[in-house]
Amino acid sequence: MNPYLRAKSPLRLSFAGGGSDIEAVYKEIGGAVLVATINKYSYASIRLRDDDQVRIRSLDLNVEVKYSAGGETPYDGVLDLAKACVEEMGVRRGLDISLQTEAPPGSGLGSSSSMITALLAGLHALTGRHMDPYELAEKAYDVERVKMKISGGRQDQYACCFGGFNLVEFHPDNIEVTPLRLRPEILNDLESHCMLCFTGRTRLSASLIDKQVAAFQDPAGDSRAGTKQLKALAYEAKNLLLRGKITEFGHLMHDAHQAKKKMNPLVTDEFIDSLYDEARRLGAFGGKILGAGGGGYLMLFGPIDLKQAIREKLEQMGGRFATFGFCPEGVQTWTSACP
Repeated sequence: MNPYLRAKSPLRLSFAGGGSDIEAVYKEIGGAVLVATINKYSYASIRLRDDDQVRIRSLDLNVEVKYSAGGETPYDGVLDLAKACVEEMGVRRGLDISLQTEAPPGSGLGSSSSMITALLAGLHALTGRHMDPYELAEKAYDVERVKMKISGGRQDQYACCFGGFNLVEFHPDNIEVTPLRLRPEILNDLESHCMLCFTGRTRLSASLIDKQVAAFQDPAGDSRAGTKQLKALAYEAKNLLLRGKITEFGHLMHDAHQAKKKMNPLVTDEFIDSLYDEARRLGAFGGKILGAGGGGYLMLFGPIDLKQAIREKLEQMGGRFATFGFCPEGVQTWTSACP
Protein backbone atom coordinates (compact mmCIF):
# COMPACT_ATOMS: atom_id res chain seq x y z
CA MET A 1 0.00 0.00 0.00
CA ASN A 2 1.34 3.44 -0.91
CA PRO A 3 2.29 5.62 2.08
CA TYR A 4 0.62 8.92 2.87
CA LEU A 5 2.46 12.18 2.26
CA ARG A 6 1.22 14.78 4.70
CA ALA A 7 1.75 18.51 5.09
CA LYS A 8 0.58 21.19 7.47
CA SER A 9 0.80 24.95 7.07
CA PRO A 10 0.13 27.47 9.87
CA LEU A 11 -2.45 30.22 9.92
CA ARG A 12 -1.29 33.75 10.65
CA LEU A 13 -1.96 37.00 12.50
CA SER A 14 -1.15 40.24 10.70
CA PHE A 15 -0.34 43.06 13.12
CA ALA A 16 0.31 46.03 10.85
CA GLY A 17 0.85 46.87 7.20
CA GLY A 18 -1.84 44.67 5.67
CA GLY A 19 -3.03 46.13 2.38
CA SER A 20 0.40 47.41 1.44
CA ASP A 21 1.24 43.85 0.30
CA ILE A 22 -1.13 44.08 -2.68
CA GLU A 23 0.86 44.24 -5.92
CA ALA A 24 -0.97 47.27 -7.30
CA VAL A 25 -0.11 49.10 -4.08
CA TYR A 26 3.50 48.13 -3.36
CA LYS A 27 4.52 48.55 -6.99
CA GLU A 28 3.72 52.22 -6.46
CA ILE A 29 4.58 53.05 -2.81
CA GLY A 30 6.29 49.91 -1.45
CA GLY A 31 4.88 47.79 1.34
CA ALA A 32 5.73 46.30 4.73
CA VAL A 33 3.80 43.86 6.94
CA LEU A 34 4.50 42.58 10.45
CA VAL A 35 3.07 39.06 10.60
CA ALA A 36 3.28 35.96 12.81
CA THR A 37 2.12 32.35 12.51
CA ILE A 38 -0.05 30.63 15.12
CA ASN A 39 -0.65 27.03 16.14
CA LYS A 40 -3.74 26.57 14.00
CA TYR A 41 -3.16 24.81 10.70
CA SER A 42 -4.33 23.70 7.31
CA TYR A 43 -3.62 20.02 6.56
CA ALA A 44 -3.14 18.13 3.30
CA SER A 45 -2.94 14.35 3.05
CA ILE A 46 -1.84 12.85 -0.28
CA ARG A 47 -1.49 9.26 -1.46
CA LEU A 48 -0.67 7.86 -4.88
CA ARG A 49 -3.34 5.68 -6.46
CA ASP A 50 -2.81 2.72 -8.76
CA ASP A 51 -5.03 4.24 -11.46
CA ASP A 52 -5.29 7.69 -13.09
CA GLN A 53 -8.13 9.03 -10.95
CA VAL A 54 -7.63 12.21 -8.93
CA ARG A 55 -9.91 12.34 -5.91
CA ILE A 56 -9.93 15.49 -3.76
CA ARG A 57 -11.95 15.73 -0.56
CA SER A 58 -12.60 18.72 1.67
CA LEU A 59 -13.28 17.35 5.14
CA ASP A 60 -14.53 20.77 6.28
CA LEU A 61 -17.08 21.17 3.49
CA ASN A 62 -17.88 17.45 3.11
CA VAL A 63 -17.33 17.83 -0.64
CA GLU A 64 -15.50 15.48 -3.01
CA VAL A 65 -14.46 15.76 -6.66
CA LYS A 66 -13.10 13.09 -9.01
CA TYR A 67 -11.52 13.41 -12.44
CA SER A 68 -8.91 11.79 -14.66
CA ALA A 69 -5.30 12.86 -14.24
CA GLY A 70 -4.74 12.46 -17.97
CA GLY A 71 -7.64 14.66 -19.02
CA GLU A 72 -8.47 18.35 -18.83
CA THR A 73 -8.86 19.76 -15.33
CA PRO A 74 -12.60 20.39 -14.73
CA TYR A 75 -12.82 23.90 -13.27
CA ASP A 76 -16.44 24.10 -12.17
CA GLY A 77 -16.35 26.06 -8.92
CA VAL A 78 -15.85 23.02 -6.65
CA LEU A 79 -12.42 22.80 -4.97
CA ASP A 80 -10.90 24.64 -7.94
CA LEU A 81 -7.93 25.95 -5.93
CA ALA A 82 -6.91 22.40 -5.04
CA LYS A 83 -7.33 21.29 -8.65
CA ALA A 84 -5.14 24.21 -9.75
CA CYS A 85 -2.36 23.08 -7.37
CA VAL A 86 -2.39 19.56 -8.86
CA GLU A 87 -2.37 20.95 -12.39
CA GLU A 88 0.41 23.44 -11.59
CA MET A 89 2.63 20.64 -10.31
CA GLY A 90 2.10 18.63 -13.50
CA VAL A 91 1.13 15.47 -11.61
CA ARG A 92 -0.13 12.87 -14.11
CA ARG A 93 -0.76 10.08 -11.60
CA GLY A 94 -3.89 9.13 -9.72
CA LEU A 95 -4.06 10.77 -6.28
CA ASP A 96 -6.19 10.65 -3.14
CA ILE A 97 -6.10 14.10 -1.50
CA SER A 98 -7.80 15.15 1.72
CA LEU A 99 -7.85 18.74 2.93
CA GLN A 100 -8.79 20.25 6.26
CA THR A 101 -8.23 23.60 7.96
CA GLU A 102 -8.77 24.84 11.51
CA ALA A 103 -10.41 28.10 10.41
CA PRO A 104 -13.01 28.77 7.73
CA PRO A 105 -12.30 30.80 4.57
CA GLY A 106 -12.93 34.48 5.24
CA SER A 107 -11.78 34.26 8.86
CA GLY A 108 -8.97 36.80 8.40
CA LEU A 109 -6.31 34.22 9.35
CA GLY A 110 -5.11 33.47 5.81
CA SER A 111 -6.74 30.05 5.67
CA SER A 112 -7.03 29.81 1.86
CA SER A 113 -3.35 30.59 1.31
CA SER A 114 -2.43 28.24 4.16
CA MET A 115 -4.33 25.39 2.51
CA ILE A 116 -2.72 26.05 -0.88
CA THR A 117 0.73 26.20 0.69
CA ALA A 118 0.20 22.89 2.50
CA LEU A 119 -1.04 21.16 -0.66
CA LEU A 120 1.76 22.52 -2.86
CA ALA A 121 4.38 21.56 -0.27
CA GLY A 122 2.94 18.05 -0.10
CA LEU A 123 2.86 17.70 -3.88
CA HIS A 124 6.44 18.93 -4.11
CA ALA A 125 7.55 16.36 -1.55
CA LEU A 126 5.62 13.67 -3.43
CA THR A 127 7.52 14.42 -6.64
CA GLY A 128 10.86 14.61 -4.84
CA ARG A 129 11.37 18.26 -5.67
CA HIS A 130 12.68 20.83 -3.21
CA MET A 131 11.70 24.48 -3.07
CA ASP A 132 13.01 27.06 -0.63
CA PRO A 133 10.45 29.21 1.24
CA TYR A 134 10.72 32.08 -1.24
CA GLU A 135 10.04 29.77 -4.20
CA LEU A 136 7.15 28.01 -2.48
CA ALA A 137 5.57 31.33 -1.45
CA GLU A 138 5.77 32.60 -5.01
CA LYS A 139 4.34 29.35 -6.39
CA ALA A 140 1.39 29.60 -3.97
CA TYR A 141 0.88 33.24 -4.93
CA ASP A 142 0.91 32.39 -8.63
CA VAL A 143 -1.70 29.67 -8.20
CA GLU A 144 -4.06 31.73 -6.05
CA ARG A 145 -3.67 35.24 -7.45
CA VAL A 146 -2.48 34.77 -11.03
CA LYS A 147 -3.79 31.39 -12.23
CA MET A 148 -7.11 31.51 -10.36
CA LYS A 149 -7.36 35.34 -10.37
CA ILE A 150 -8.40 35.64 -6.71
CA SER A 151 -7.66 39.17 -5.54
CA GLY A 152 -5.41 39.58 -2.52
CA GLY A 153 -1.97 40.37 -1.23
CA ARG A 154 1.28 38.47 -0.84
CA GLN A 155 1.78 38.34 2.93
CA ASP A 156 -0.18 35.15 3.62
CA GLN A 157 1.94 32.92 1.40
CA TYR A 158 5.19 34.25 2.87
CA ALA A 159 3.93 33.95 6.45
CA CYS A 160 2.95 30.29 5.91
CA CYS A 161 6.22 29.35 4.23
CA PHE A 162 8.62 31.05 6.65
CA GLY A 163 6.78 30.72 9.97
CA GLY A 164 7.40 32.68 13.16
CA PHE A 165 7.48 36.47 13.44
CA ASN A 166 8.59 38.28 10.31
CA LEU A 167 8.77 41.73 8.86
CA VAL A 168 8.01 41.19 5.18
CA GLU A 169 8.94 44.09 2.91
CA PHE A 170 7.47 44.39 -0.57
CA HIS A 171 9.56 46.28 -3.09
CA PRO A 172 8.66 46.83 -6.76
CA ASP A 173 11.31 44.32 -7.86
CA ASN A 174 11.80 41.98 -4.90
CA ILE A 175 10.44 40.77 -1.54
CA GLU A 176 12.54 40.64 1.62
CA VAL A 177 11.74 38.61 4.75
CA THR A 178 13.40 39.62 8.03
CA PRO A 179 12.81 37.21 10.96
CA LEU A 180 12.34 38.77 14.40
CA ARG A 181 14.39 37.10 17.11
CA LEU A 182 12.07 37.68 20.05
CA ARG A 183 13.20 36.74 23.55
CA PRO A 184 10.98 34.04 25.11
CA GLU A 185 9.72 36.41 27.80
CA ILE A 186 8.56 38.90 25.16
CA LEU A 187 6.81 36.18 23.19
CA ASN A 188 5.06 34.87 26.29
CA ASP A 189 4.06 38.37 27.37
CA LEU A 190 2.61 39.19 23.98
CA GLU A 191 0.69 35.93 23.85
CA SER A 192 -0.75 36.41 27.33
CA HIS A 193 -2.10 39.87 26.48
CA CYS A 194 -3.60 38.95 23.10
CA MET A 195 -7.16 37.73 22.49
CA LEU A 196 -8.91 36.43 19.37
CA CYS A 197 -12.64 37.09 19.08
CA PHE A 198 -14.58 35.57 16.18
CA THR A 199 -17.27 37.95 14.96
CA GLY A 200 -19.51 35.04 13.99
CA ARG A 201 -19.41 35.73 10.28
CA THR A 202 -17.01 35.29 7.38
CA ARG A 203 -16.68 37.22 4.14
CA LEU A 204 -15.24 36.89 0.66
CA SER A 205 -12.05 38.95 0.80
CA ALA A 206 -11.61 39.30 -2.97
CA SER A 207 -14.43 41.82 -3.41
CA LEU A 208 -13.15 43.88 -0.48
CA ILE A 209 -9.64 43.84 -1.96
CA ASP A 210 -10.92 45.05 -5.32
CA LYS A 211 -12.74 47.93 -3.66
CA GLN A 212 -9.66 48.72 -1.59
CA VAL A 213 -7.45 48.94 -4.68
CA ALA A 214 -9.99 51.20 -6.37
CA ALA A 215 -10.04 53.45 -3.30
CA PHE A 216 -6.24 53.52 -3.21
CA GLN A 217 -6.16 54.71 -6.80
CA ASP A 218 -8.66 57.51 -6.11
CA PRO A 219 -6.63 60.70 -5.49
CA ALA A 220 -9.57 62.38 -3.78
CA GLY A 221 -9.94 59.76 -1.01
CA ASP A 222 -8.17 58.88 2.24
CA SER A 223 -7.22 55.32 1.29
CA ARG A 224 -3.71 56.15 0.08
CA ALA A 225 -2.89 58.02 3.29
CA GLY A 226 -4.27 55.16 5.39
CA THR A 227 -2.18 52.63 3.47
CA LYS A 228 1.00 54.66 3.92
CA GLN A 229 0.27 54.96 7.64
CA LEU A 230 -0.21 51.19 7.95
CA LYS A 231 3.11 50.59 6.23
CA ALA A 232 4.87 52.97 8.64
CA LEU A 233 3.14 51.33 11.62
CA ALA A 234 4.60 47.93 10.62
CA TYR A 235 8.10 49.28 11.32
CA GLU A 236 7.01 50.95 14.57
CA ALA A 237 5.33 47.76 15.72
CA LYS A 238 8.45 45.74 14.97
CA ASN A 239 10.63 48.08 17.04
CA LEU A 240 8.22 48.06 20.01
CA LEU A 241 8.00 44.27 19.93
CA LEU A 242 11.76 43.77 19.84
CA ARG A 243 12.05 46.00 22.93
CA GLY A 244 9.26 44.17 24.76
CA LYS A 245 6.98 47.21 25.03
CA ILE A 246 3.74 45.25 25.00
CA THR A 247 1.47 48.01 26.36
CA GLU A 248 2.69 50.45 23.72
CA PHE A 249 2.37 47.70 21.11
CA GLY A 250 -1.28 47.20 22.08
CA HIS A 251 -2.00 50.91 21.79
CA LEU A 252 -0.30 50.96 18.39
CA MET A 253 -2.70 48.23 17.26
CA HIS A 254 -5.49 50.75 17.87
CA ASP A 255 -3.71 53.16 15.53
CA ALA A 256 -3.42 50.34 12.97
CA HIS A 257 -7.15 49.63 13.28
CA GLN A 258 -8.02 53.29 12.65
CA ALA A 259 -5.62 53.48 9.70
CA LYS A 260 -7.13 50.31 8.26
CA LYS A 261 -10.60 51.85 8.37
CA LYS A 262 -9.22 54.91 6.60
CA MET A 263 -7.67 52.64 3.97
CA ASN A 264 -11.02 50.88 3.43
CA PRO A 265 -14.13 51.76 5.49
CA LEU A 266 -15.71 48.44 4.51
CA VAL A 267 -13.33 46.47 6.77
CA THR A 268 -15.73 47.02 9.68
CA ASP A 269 -19.45 47.35 10.19
CA GLU A 270 -21.75 48.38 13.01
CA PHE A 271 -21.49 45.05 14.82
CA ILE A 272 -17.69 44.81 14.56
CA ASP A 273 -17.40 48.40 15.75
CA SER A 274 -19.67 47.65 18.72
CA LEU A 275 -17.48 44.70 19.78
CA TYR A 276 -14.30 46.74 19.42
CA ASP A 277 -15.66 49.83 21.17
CA GLU A 278 -16.97 47.77 24.10
CA ALA A 279 -13.60 46.03 24.49
CA ARG A 280 -11.91 49.43 24.56
CA ARG A 281 -14.44 50.73 27.10
CA LEU A 282 -13.62 47.76 29.34
CA GLY A 283 -9.89 48.51 29.21
CA ALA A 284 -8.43 46.93 26.08
CA PHE A 285 -5.36 48.79 24.86
CA GLY A 286 -6.32 48.29 21.24
CA GLY A 287 -6.70 45.70 18.52
CA LYS A 288 -7.71 45.33 14.91
CA ILE A 289 -9.88 43.38 12.54
CA LEU A 290 -7.80 40.71 10.80
CA GLY A 291 -7.40 40.07 7.09
CA ALA A 292 -9.49 42.04 4.63
CA GLY A 293 -12.12 42.64 7.31
CA GLY A 294 -15.87 42.64 6.97
CA GLY A 295 -16.02 39.69 9.38
CA GLY A 296 -13.68 37.00 10.64
CA TYR A 297 -11.55 37.49 13.73
CA LEU A 298 -11.03 40.59 15.82
CA MET A 299 -7.64 40.68 17.56
CA LEU A 300 -7.52 42.50 20.91
CA PHE A 301 -4.79 43.41 23.40
CA GLY A 302 -5.55 44.19 27.02
CA PRO A 303 -4.42 43.90 30.65
CA ILE A 304 -4.39 40.29 31.82
CA ASP A 305 -6.70 40.96 34.76
CA LEU A 306 -9.34 42.48 32.45
CA LYS A 307 -9.34 39.77 29.79
CA GLN A 308 -12.08 37.70 31.43
CA ALA A 309 -14.43 40.67 31.77
CA ILE A 310 -13.82 41.62 28.15
CA ARG A 311 -14.43 38.07 27.03
CA GLU A 312 -17.67 37.66 28.99
CA LYS A 313 -19.14 40.92 27.72
CA LEU A 314 -18.23 40.33 24.07
CA GLU A 315 -19.60 36.78 24.24
CA GLN A 316 -22.89 38.22 25.51
CA MET A 317 -22.86 40.43 22.41
CA GLY A 318 -22.33 37.47 20.07
CA GLY A 319 -18.53 37.18 19.84
CA ARG A 320 -16.77 33.83 20.26
CA PHE A 321 -13.22 33.53 21.57
CA ALA A 322 -10.52 31.14 20.37
CA THR A 323 -7.39 30.01 22.19
CA PHE A 324 -4.09 30.01 20.30
CA GLY A 325 -0.34 30.20 20.66
CA PHE A 326 2.39 31.50 18.40
CA CYS A 327 4.42 28.92 16.50
CA PRO A 328 7.92 29.31 14.99
CA GLU A 329 7.62 26.77 12.17
CA GLY A 330 6.38 27.34 8.66
CA VAL A 331 4.94 24.65 6.40
CA GLN A 332 6.08 21.09 7.22
CA THR A 333 5.84 17.76 5.39
CA TRP A 334 6.24 14.12 6.48
CA THR A 335 5.33 10.58 5.44
CA SER A 336 3.09 8.21 7.32
CA ALA A 337 1.85 4.65 6.99
CA CYS A 338 -1.16 5.42 9.18
CA PRO A 339 -4.50 6.29 7.48
